[in-house]
Amino acid sequence: MTPDGSDAFALSLEDFELLVSEELDSLPDHIMVQLDNLIFVIEEHSENADAPLLGLYEGTSITERFDYGMGELPDRIVLFWEEHVASTGSLEELRQQVHITLVHEIAHYFGIDDEHLHELGWG
Repeated sequence: MTPDGSDAFALSLEDFELLVSEELDSLPDHIMVQLDNLIFVIEEHSENADAPLLGLYEGTSITERFDYGMGELPDRIVLFWEEHVASTGSLEELRQQVHITLVHEIAHYFGIDDEHLHELGWG
């Protein structure tokens, strides 16, 4: 069963967390070592009912961190479990979508906006 109760592809929240962890581990080290004061969070669902989100970057991109200093709360990249499962039909599709979402949200951390991501094919 999916999070909404239908019989389509399903994956538990715990298995989704493991899949996200595996996809994070697969990202290039030269990118991951540049991530500073950033955490990855999984939430069950997006609060945006009009346009459900797969992921969200919350924070100040490194291009905007002029007065960023010690004691700052970490930026967050949030992935939404229900939306990911509902948007895919298989484990492989889900893995690909999680990868795309991670790259997309990490790009926001680096200051790349949605328009440029679309131009690069990651939108």
